[in-house]
Amino acid sequence: MTKKINVTCEKCKENFIFEAERSVVDKVLEEGHYICFTCQDEMNEEKMTKFEEEVKRPANGPLTELNNNMQEVFSQYRKMRQYADYLEYDSKQKDERIQDFKNALNEASNELSRLSHENGSLKSQLQQQALPVVPEFVAEWIEILKTKGLKPLKNPETYGETGFTEEKLQNIVFWISEHQEDYMRAWLDGYQVEKPQLFKLIFPNSTAVLQKDGELNSFVDTVYKRYLIENAMTEQEIKSIDERYWQFAVPVEVQE
Repeated sequence: MTKKINVTCEKCKENFIFEAERSVVDKVLEEGHYICFTCQDEMNEEKMTKFEEEVKRPANGPLTELNNNMQEVFSQYRKMRQYADYLEYDSKQKDERIQDFKNALNEASNELSRLSHENGSLKSQLQQQALPVVPEFVAEWIEILKTKGLKPLKNPETYGETGFTEEKLQNIVFWISEHQEDYMRAWLDGYQVEKPQLFKLIFPNSTAVLQKDGELNSFVDTVYKRYLIENAMTEQEIKSIDERYWQFAVPVEVQE
């Protein structure tokens, strides 16, 4: 098992990361001194040079040639050792950068998960808020404006190209003026269309039912109420058949 320590070469004073077997590293720590490979090579070369100087030999003899060859070998070895040290250092730097990138990626992933959770919670809260209820003519107005790319805050009476009648435009203007906040929420977030009030026609002492096609028919008591509700109509629908029927109109309750 290897171990890493930061060391300083006693000779060149350079800082290095020394990695070796744990026993070797512990020995360096115990002895308290460290000499890098490059400096060791230089010291070995100096020792060799000193040894050669002590040996008297002919200037151009075999020992001189051998010494020159050894000098060349030592020089090449020193360069290779320096390059190996550089590769080792560069590899460790790359490993550290890769690990930093992985850590940053994990942090980004965690942040994304957190934001996704918050977004889901926010959507849930928004969905729980009831959408504003608008009349059918206002819903139609909003959809036409969006389809034509028109602005929601312009006076409706100036929008002749929408095809609304003057009476309906006046109703739109009045409703918006009374429900400005609901109107803007409906434009931005959506809306629910208000269900029109329906009326059933109850004729005195009769089981007659005015049907939606304008026909007036009588039914037995067992089915009278069902047909009465099935043929419930709006005020406009009733009056379009015959305004005299309106006097018999009774509002239909929601539970019916």
